[in-house]
Amino acid sequence: MKYINILFFAVLISMNIHATPLTKTSSLGLFSKTQKSYKVGEGKEAFVIKRSLTSCAKNKGYFQPFSPVKGVKTITESELLYSLNDKEALLVDMRIEEQFLEETIPTAINIPYTEVELRLDELGCVKDTDKWNCSKAFKVYAFCNGPVCAQSPIAIKDMVRMGFPAEKIFYYRGGMLVWDALGLNTVKGEF
Repeated sequence: MKYINILFFAVLISMNIHATPLTKTSSLGLFSKTQKSYKVGEGKEAFVIKRSLTSCAKNKGYFQPFSPVKGVKTITESELLYSLNDKEALLVDMRIEEQFLEETIPTAINIPYTEVELRLDELGCVKDTDKWNCSKAFKVYAFCNGPVCAQSPIAIKDMVRMGFPAEKIFYYRGGMLVWDALGLNTVKGEF
């Protein structure tokens, strides 16, 4: 039963369900250094959700926005699975190399968030002097550790800033946390 409750909470987080915060902050402020709990409801019916970092809630960090950049589509596991058969798409694990090598989603390539600006050519962009031309870029399905991981949101922001079209980026916000919680298989990353 505890596992089902944790899975339900992870799905709610990945769906970005809203309630009333104890302090007026954006979704980036939830469960941050200053906000340790979240109030749901009013009066006698109110209750407080607190975050405990257990072995199941292994991801540290702060809630990431539902979409890191305007124009980027946030996707579900089903949409990610369908993308695996799309010849014009790349599944990109944007976590650091050590995490990728430990386990990743099958077919994923690794472009760590710290390297994406230098490796846009692997995503179908062409360097024109000092600018990237991404008009013929692949569709990129990006993920990291889950709803509290900032690695893929940082990389996505950098990609768009460098000229990658936002509408060709699909953000799997659930990441490895939700993928694992749903019991979907993983593989060891390879180069």
